[in-house]
Amino acid sequence: MISMKNRSSRTLLLTALTAAAVGVSSASLAQTTVRLGWTTSDGQTDPYAIAARYFAEELENLAPGSFDVRFYPNHQLGNEEEMLQGMQLGTLEAGVITGTQIASVSSAFQLNDLPFLYADNAQAHAVLDGEVGDMLMASLEREGIIGLGFAEAGFRHVINNTRPVATPEDLSRIRLRVQPSDLFLDSFRALGANPVPMAWSDVFSAVQQGTVDGLEIPLAVIYANQYPEVTEYLSLTNHSYNALGLLVSAQMWNRLDDDGKETMRQAARQAIERQRETVATNNETILDSIREAGMTVNEVDDPAAFRDRVADVYESYRGAIGSDVLDKALEQVQ
Repeated sequence: MISMKNRSSRTLLLTALTAAAVGVSSASLAQTTVRLGWTTSDGQTDPYAIAARYFAEELENLAPGSFDVRFYPNHQLGNEEEMLQGMQLGTLEAGVITGTQIASVSSAFQLNDLPFLYADNAQAHAVLDGEVGDMLMASLEREGIIGLGFAEAGFRHVINNTRPVATPEDLSRIRLRVQPSDLFLDSFRALGANPVPMAWSDVFSAVQQGTVDGLEIPLAVIYANQYPEVTEYLSLTNHSYNALGLLVSAQMWNRLDDDGKETMRQAARQAIERQRETVATNNETILDSIREAGMTVNEVDDPAAFRDRVADVYESYRGAIGSDVLDKALEQVQ
């Protein structure tokens, strides 16, 4: 017969072992550290920052204590190419990366940079959340990166200190910083500008010092990064859709169990849905704020005139993008 004293001791021991097991389980889950980097500011209206913070929030909501997400904004971990390399090597767990720079890993991502491809945000969402988006993300897996989805920074516009841009002729000889991408260089040369490729970290000082006359950039990034302080004109060209890849390292991904992977995918879906809604709401007020900050804002006279100038760019990049991806996207947008 077990005495009351022995029974009490055994109960205490089992309780302690159970508590220890729970503690070990919680500790092992908490060890999934996710360093999450992006190159722009950590401002409340910055679309990169919004995507990063919503992703962390959704992970915590779905699996409390399982992921320790640490933020590294404002190119603290290097430029986007360096962050992509870090994810491939497993030295960085995650990033919110501009689609243009993802093309350095998979050229199919140049699809989203084709000028005047999407008529509006809803059309871009339909393409990127469907089969075309799946094809793009699948192309990253063999390169050591897992794509969880496309957040957005919105359409890109031209800002500069030379003149308002209402027609393609207005771009003539303007020294315009563009993303380091042959497609952007070719597109703006076709429009008559003098495009200059430049890393994001160098752009503000280049505009401030007059090294370039301006750049092309989404509304939210203009405001969050204080560009009204150094540029005079904003022209609403809507020339390309700035998709942001929410990406993670395959090395980290492969260390997760099936539940962990599904948690990440679900968190990404929910974060992206929230981020798009927030960016859309913010854009409604950001334009007014940009005007109040002193920038002159104009719309373009005839978008078709710009589109005609860049028609040859589509076929020039068919091989790099892939005919299957390009044709499927064109089928949807038409």
